[in-house]
Amino acid sequence: MRRPCVEINIEKIKHNANHLVKQCGEKGIEILGVTKGVCAYLPVVQAMLEGGVKKLGDSRMQNIMSLRKAGVENPIYLIRIPMISETQDVVYYADGSLNSEIDVIKALAREAKKIGKVHKVILMVDVGDLREGVMPEDVLDVVGEILKLEGIEFEGLGTNVGCYGAILPSYENTKILVDLAANIEKKYGIKVKTISGGNTATLSLVERGKLPEGVNQLRVGEGILLGTDVTNFRKVPGTVQDTMKLKTEVIEVKVKPSYPIGEIGRDAFGNIPVYEDKGPMKRAIVALGKQDCRIEGLKPVDDRMEILGASSDHMILDVTDCPEVKVGDVIEFFVDYAAMLSLMTSGYVEKVVIH
Repeated sequence: MRRPCVEINIEKIKHNANHLVKQCGEKGIEILGVTKGVCAYLPVVQAMLEGGVKKLGDSRMQNIMSLRKAGVENPIYLIRIPMISETQDVVYYADGSLNSEIDVIKALAREAKKIGKVHKVILMVDVGDLREGVMPEDVLDVVGEILKLEGIEFEGLGTNVGCYGAILPSYENTKILVDLAANIEKKYGIKVKTISGGNTATLSLVERGKLPEGVNQLRVGEGILLGTDVTNFRKVPGTVQDTMKLKTEVIEVKVKPSYPIGEIGRDAFGNIPVYEDKGPMKRAIVALGKQDCRIEGLKPVDDRMEILGASSDHMILDVTDCPEVKVGDVIEFFVDYAAMLSLMTSGYVEKVVIH
C-alpha cells in the first residue's frame, strides 16, 4: 500500500446514508446525495446508493461524466451554477441543474432542443448567504421567463446557506422558498415539484421539527460522508464519524529546538510564522504536505501528538510524549470536510476501501 493514503470505510458511509434517508423520508424529504467531497469516487457513490440514496449531485462535470461512463444510471444534478461553455455536456450527462442566470438557462434550452431532451432546472434563491441565487423579489419574473423555454422543465426552487456567508439555516429563511412556491403555483397554475431547502446544515431543522412544511429535498454530502455538520459545529445524530482516516509514514525523527535558529522571514507560502520556545522537542516529519491536504483539517488519532505545521511536502509533529515513534511508523489522522476534499482531490494520496 502506498502512503499517504485515505482509508474509507464503505459500510459506515452506507450506514450514514441509510440513517438520513430513513429519517428524512419519514417526513417526506428526499436526500440528494452530494458526491463532490470525494470527487465522485465510485465505491463511495455505490455505498450512498446502497444506503438508499436515489438521486446524486456533483459540482464538477468531470465527476458527473465519470459516473455516467461507469454505468451509474440514477438521476444526477449539476449543483454548481453551469458555465455557458459547458451547457452541451450539462444537458447530455446531467438530468438537471441548479441555476440562477436566465441566460444560462436559455443556453441549456438551446442545447436540450438540439438533442431532443428536456433538462430540469431548479431555480436557486438567495435567502441571505449571498452566494448564488435570484433575489426573492425577482423570482416570479424569472420563473415566467423559464416557463416560455422549450427543452426546459422548471422543477422547483432551491437555496443554499452555510457556505459563503456562513448564514445558518432557519425556519424563517427556509420558509421563503415555500412562500415563493405558493405564489408561483397561484400565478402560473403549475405544480412546483421540488423545494430543495438546503444542505447538511439544514438537517438540524429536520431533527428539531423546524423545517417548514413543503420542503421536500435536502442536498447532503458531509452528513453522509463524515457524519458531521461543520456549519453548526456538531456531529449529526445517528451517524458515525470515523468513516475516513488518513495514514502517513514517518520519514524523520529528531530532537531539535522548538524555536528556529536565525532571522525569521516568510515561509514558502508567504506567511510570517509565530513560534513558541518550548525547549528541545522530539519532532517527527511525515511524508505529507500542503500540496496534498488542508493541514488545518487534520487531527492526530493519538492525542499525545500535536501538528506543528507543514510546508508543501512535509508535515511536522511534536511527538515528545510518544517515545516509541520511529522512522517508518504509520501515523493516523481524523479528517474534517476540508481535509477530505483536498485529500480526495490529490493525485498523490492513495484511496483505500475497507469494510
